[in-house]
Amino acid sequence: MPRSVNHVASRAKRKRILKLTRGYFGARKNVWTVAKNTWEKGLTYAYRDRKQKKRSFRALWIQRINAAARLEGMSYSQLMGALHKAGVEINRKVLADLAMNHAEAFKAIVAKVK
Repeated sequence: MPRSVNHVASRAKRKRILKLTRGYFGARKNVWTVAKNTWEKGLTYAYRDRKQKKRSFRALWIQRINAAARLEGMSYSQLMGALHKAGVEINRKVLADLAMNHAEAFKAIVAKVK
């Protein structure tokens, strides 16, 4: 009895991954093994960088809060300590947005905790 292989499914799988690697440089876009390895490595980078993005944004928020707090005569750590002590529950993302886009609201928060 002849060997049975599901060539339709395997070819479809290869086509799907080669379609995902369109736009890559050189053999990474059209040589099956190279494209597959590149695509798999890209998934690893995507997973890693989803975590990295959160870290980067938190660092950006802290820098923005620190800059705005120093205009009010406080450091970032003094401001965050005062917020905690006053029981003001506001996260860094919102605080940074207030510091950048709504300076009067940020000043009001700083005045409240001083």
